[in-house]
Amino acid sequence: MHFDGGDARVPHTSLPFAHQATVLPSPTECILIWEASISCNSCHSPKGGESEEDMYRDAEEIEREKELLVCGTGTSVFPENKLSVAPEVDIMDYCQKEWRGNTSSAKRMRKGYEAVSQKFISIRRVRGDNYCAVRATLFQALSQTLQTPDWLQREDILLLPEKLMAKYVWITEWQKPTGKAENWTDEIKECLLLLKQKWESISAAKILTEKQAACDELFRGEEDEYSLYEAVKFLMLNTAIKLYEDNEKGLEVPEFSWLLFARDTSSNPFQLMKNHLNQLGHTGGLEQVEMFLLAFALQHSIHVYRLYKYGTDEFITLYPNHPREGWPVVTLITEDDRHYNIPVRMCEETSF
Repeated sequence: MHFDGGDARVPHTSLPFAHQATVLPSPTECILIWEASISCNSCHSPKGGESEEDMYRDAEEIEREKELLVCGTGTSVFPENKLSVAPEVDIMDYCQKEWRGNTSSAKRMRKGYEAVSQKFISIRRVRGDNYCAVRATLFQALSQTLQTPDWLQREDILLLPEKLMAKYVWITEWQKPTGKAENWTDEIKECLLLLKQKWESISAAKILTEKQAACDELFRGEEDEYSLYEAVKFLMLNTAIKLYEDNEKGLEVPEFSWLLFARDTSSNPFQLMKNHLNQLGHTGGLEQVEMFLLAFALQHSIHVYRLYKYGTDEFITLYPNHPREGWPVVTLITEDDRHYNIPVRMCEETSF
C-alpha cells in the first residue's frame, strides 16, 4: 500500500477533548508575543533579570550539538553537569520566582501551581527544545519504572523496522534531525535495542534514588539520549500505522486517531511521518493530538496539569481520556501546551 505525502504543516489542531489554547510564554507575563513563535525553544525565558542556568537552547545550538554527535566525537556542547532535566526545586519557590507580577496571567499561574503543590512537593525543569514533550514523558516513565513493559520484551520488537520496510517502501524517507538515515533498519534497530537495554537496566534498580541517578546520567544531551527519542518516534509511527490499518478494516479505533488522520498534513501514515514525525526534535514539537499517539506508543497514561487552564475543567487533561487498565501513569506540567516540566515527590496520602 502506498500513501501519498503532503507538504506544509498546519497549526495545532483544536481538539474537543484537549483544546488548543492561547499560548502564554513562560514565564514572561506578556501574552502578546505568542503568535511570533510556535516552538518550545521560545516558550520560556527567565524574568526579573536574574542570572540562572539556561536550559532553553536556540535551534543553532541544538544543531551544533547534533553535528558533533554525527561526526563521532561522542561529546556534547554542554558542560558535564548540565542535565536535560534539572535537579528538583520546591514547586512554590519555583512559582514565586517565575511568576512575580500582578497580571491576570501571573495570578492564574500562581493559583495553578498552588493547586499542583497540594499533590506534588517539587518540580524538575525540562530542557526546552522541540523534544521536550517526549523527553519529559520518557524521563518520567523510566525514573519510576518497576519493570520493563511487556510490549518492549516481545521477541519481535527488534524485527519491526525490517517488517515495516518490507511493507512500506516510503519509510526510506525517514529523517533524523541531523539528516536522512543512512541505513534505516539498522539504525532504528539499534535505537530500539538501546531503549530496551536502558529500560531493563533502570527497572532492575532496587531503590528510587538509583533509578533517578541512572536517568540523570542518561539524560545529558548525549548521543544515547537522542537515540532513545528516535526509538520513541518509530514506535509512534508503528502505532499510527496500526491504527490507520485497523480503521481501514472497519475495526474500532480510539477517537484521537480520526483526528490524527483528519489533518491535511497527516491524512495517512506516510504524511504523518514526512510532515510531523520527521520534524519532531528538529523544527517542531508534539501537537496535542500527537500526545495521545505518544501515550499509546509507550502504553503509558499521561496526566498533564495545564496551568493556564486553572479554574476550568481542562486544568487536568488525560492522554488517553479514559485510563487504560495496567498502564503506568506519568504526570507533567505545562504553562502553554508547548513546554513541559515534571512534578515530583507526591505528597503523602494524595493521589492525582
